[in-house]
Amino acid sequence: MIDIVFYIAAGAAVGLAIGLTGVGGGSLMTPILILFGFPYNVAIGTDLLYAALTKAGGMVSHAKQKTVQWRTVGFLAAGSLPASMITALLLNKVFTDSAEYQGILTRSLGVMLVLTALVILLNGRLKTSSNRQPGAINQFVQRHSDAVIFASGVFLGVFVTLSSVGAGAFCAAILMVLYPRLPALNIVGTDIAHAVPLTLIAGLGHFLLLGNVDFMLLACLLIGSLPAIHLGTAMAARLPGKLLQTTIASMLLLMGIKFALF
Repeated sequence: MIDIVFYIAAGAAVGLAIGLTGVGGGSLMTPILILFGFPYNVAIGTDLLYAALTKAGGMVSHAKQKTVQWRTVGFLAAGSLPASMITALLLNKVFTDSAEYQGILTRSLGVMLVLTALVILLNGRLKTSSNRQPGAINQFVQRHSDAVIFASGVFLGVFVTLSSVGAGAFCAAILMVLYPRLPALNIVGTDIAHAVPLTLIAGLGHFLLLGNVDFMLLACLLIGSLPAIHLGTAMAARLPGKLLQTTIASMLLLMGIKFALF
């Protein structure tokens, strides 16, 4: 019973942070579950389904507001969804036990936490640089944006499946660089619309092929987080969100370095 209370509290804490700062749940939830003593594989698999369910409502809202670039979502998903399924299949076929691929999960989690932290910390500079006149490399990337988006989707499919991190802030940074004139609300909407199917497919892969999902834990996290997200959103206007983002990003950076060097 005490454990259940702790899990609900963890969900509430992450939900509150999401509402206050917009920082994605995966980058916070997985390290917290690992600190609670859950195996890396169970923390990652459970968090993927948690992310899909918590972001689904946001996807519906953005779709109603027509702030989703569905063509971009299609190119991202064309790369990410098959890559996610192949990654889960390889983990299932190549390794006989989760302990054998724990090192891969650990280092992938560390790398993605560091990348996510850097994206959050450098968010202002990314926006500024994306609004400048693009150089030769940026012009080439933007001319071949569909291919770059597809390749980015493949990268996200692999590493989100291995770490549960990256479908939010990291994907948004990619969109920001590739589409500098796209309004921020559309970047968020497109990012969420892609994150939901990716985390759902990755989570189902962990459940069906690897058995890496704890549904009791998932239910507790959702009970705590869903109301807390709304509370955090209501409080966001009254608190220094930038300071909170920087604090969380610094924590993610330190945890990422620890996991990457584990």
